[in-house]
Amino acid sequence: MKFSELGLSQGIIDTLTSIGYEKPTPIQEQTIQLALSGRDVLGQAQTGTGKTAAFGLPTIEKIDENNQGIQALVIAPTRELAVQGQEELFRFGKSKGLKVRTVFGGSSIEKQIKAIRSGAHIVVGTPGRLVDLIKRKAIDLSHLTTLILDEADEMLNMGFLDDIEFIISKTPVERQTLLFSATMPDDIKKIGVKFMKNPEHIKIAAKEMTADRIEQFYIKAKEFEKFDFMTRLIDVERPELAIVFGRTKRRVDQITRGLKLRGYRAEGIHGDLDQSKRLAVLRDFKAGHLDILVATDVAARGLDISGVTHVYNYDITQDQESYVHRIGRTGRAGKSGRSFTFVSYNEMGYLRAIEKLTKKPMTSLRPPTEEEAYKASLSVALEELDKDLSNPKVTSKLDKFDEDAESLLEKYDAKTIAAMLLQSRVKDPDTMEKVDIAAERPLPFNGEGGKGKGRGGNKSNYRGKGRGNGNGNWKKRDDNRGGYRGKRDDRRFDDRKSDNKKPRQRTGDEKKSGFVMRNRGDK
Repeated sequence: MKFSELGLSQGIIDTLTSIGYEKPTPIQEQTIQLALSGRDVLGQAQTGTGKTAAFGLPTIEKIDENNQGIQALVIAPTRELAVQGQEELFRFGKSKGLKVRTVFGGSSIEKQIKAIRSGAHIVVGTPGRLVDLIKRKAIDLSHLTTLILDEADEMLNMGFLDDIEFIISKTPVERQTLLFSATMPDDIKKIGVKFMKNPEHIKIAAKEMTADRIEQFYIKAKEFEKFDFMTRLIDVERPELAIVFGRTKRRVDQITRGLKLRGYRAEGIHGDLDQSKRLAVLRDFKAGHLDILVATDVAARGLDISGVTHVYNYDITQDQESYVHRIGRTGRAGKSGRSFTFVSYNEMGYLRAIEKLTKKPMTSLRPPTEEEAYKASLSVALEELDKDLSNPKVTSKLDKFDEDAESLLEKYDAKTIAAMLLQSRVKDPDTMEKVDIAAERPLPFNGEGGKGKGRGGNKSNYRGKGRGNGNGNWKKRDDNRGGYRGKRDDRRFDDRKSDNKKPRQRTGDEKKSGFVMRNRGDK
């Protein structure tokens, strides 16, 4: 199917063609026509499947550009998603000259109010800031015709349910509501029943989420081997744009520092960075000023960056859906992508559980040797030198070095000088910076589910009766603390016996590492 078959105007189709959209994704195919007809839609699909265009294109199509009132409101869970959504909607609506504003916390509310009052057809915002604006009577939703909830499950996980209900209560009753979510828990279904009119439920299956265009590999590695294996892979694979996922903020900082030491153009983002720094890093990455973005799951959730060719999972995810979110950063807009996951031997159960969900086995990959990585780096250096030396614009600027170059040639032979030049451009294992990434404890079970005794076979160091849900899903305590807990109805990770109600005391090693195995009695 083509976009021209979905009922969109020629102006929008031309815009899509100009920005590289070739054909609609499954969620776009099934949503756009329904939304154009005015139906409420519950869209269930993972991040990376094209949800912004699925709700954005029909919304933009129906907006009256001559009406300066706010006609569409998009609620997003994070500042990054709000900014990203605003940028995408602005691009989609360029042919109509639409004004798309974004509002979020951590930035001047006065500037945001001024921008809205200067004109806004669409507003994209986070729940907290939208509530503030509504209570200040700084935003008028009386002209609203379309309400969109993006990443609804994430907003619920972040505790925004009351804010969302408050915002919805301030919108006109006669409106269209489009709700998109990766999962469909009961609270989201209740929102559908309470605030939507006979919504059409569109569900994109997992096998469609992880398209065949993404090649998936795994590499068995011990903690101290991961960084060297990854940099060798980067040298051999030569990604145009790559994202490296780390489990914790500390991990992201250390990986970023290590990559810079070895000469890669890399920056990291996580929750401890201020908003201006995070946005600056994302802008540089999108503009191609960086080759590698290092990020935690929460910081990178929903990132829509075109051109990402490679994803490196430095740490395997503790649940399968997070893995799908990660690899969804590549293989977009009909292009191919590659993902590489580093896994320890006692984490193989997680990998098998991921394969079960995605219905696509990962390919085991032998990491490149030092020699292979060196040859790949040398090949790149030679190509770049050859390109520069054959470019008149580059060589014409070398005249001022003629005298010094002659002086060098009198002292040294040309071969030595050329070798020195190559050495400055090649990642040589003999002179490479040593990088130590602090070890983190592996995920605490290696089976494919939490049923039965133990947590993943005889090799697990954590005992006790089953605490999982049978499919290997364990929730983090938060984005980056390094501790993990079961779902609320499950018992927490600890070493106590089933009948022993006395809290287990944390060890000195646990306190130092920040990895806390905690039960309900711990303080």
